[in-house]
Amino acid sequence: MTQSTNQFDFVGPDKPVVRPADVVALPHPGELTRARSRKIKRTVQASSELSENMTDSPSQLDPARQHHDKGLVIIAGYKFLLGLMFIGIGIGALHLLHKDLEDVLTQLAIAIRFNPESRIVNFLVDKASFLDDHMLRRIGALAFIYSAVCIAEGIGLYLEKAWGEYLTLLITASFLPWEIFEIIHRITWVRISLVVVNVAVFIYLFKLVVARRWRPKSQTQS
Repeated sequence: MTQSTNQFDFVGPDKPVVRPADVVALPHPGELTRARSRKIKRTVQASSELSENMTDSPSQLDPARQHHDKGLVIIAGYKFLLGLMFIGIGIGALHLLHKDLEDVLTQLAIAIRFNPESRIVNFLVDKASFLDDHMLRRIGALAFIYSAVCIAEGIGLYLEKAWGEYLTLLITASFLPWEIFEIIHRITWVRISLVVVNVAVFIYLFKLVVARRWRPKSQTQS
């Protein structure tokens, strides 16, 4: 009865002694629980940091983008009002199809308690005689088209898109000569107010576009 000396040393015939080098130290149950809890905590922290980085929106990373330009918001509101006004004009033009405009204007003057024999009503009645169904359809179509353009301008300006700013600049600049000619032909407070508003809009947008165009170059040079 012999055992390999690599495993046991016999002090006596019945008392084997195990060498310390051959014994594997087993972890204490408490230490094993602590190690697992530390790994779990590290995993939870890493996953929470990753989820926070993934859910950060551009508005949170750049607080300046959360604020709209007040001037652009005002101009956008002005364009939305113009769009609604021209929608009403288009609906009114289509509503007048196949109707006697002179009778409609007379009834309207009576409804608003206006003198049907006044110069203004007679002037409108004379002008209404030139409006037939074909002309009313054209007025309605142009009103709806221009209202769509105004609404598109308003959306582009509110979202601070470059195409909205350029579109508004182009349309405003194209209407200014005609509006100035109308003032020269006949001066009224409505025409003067319209020209002043459009000139202010054009100057504001022009300065804004120029500033944004040259800003990157100045930053790179500095």
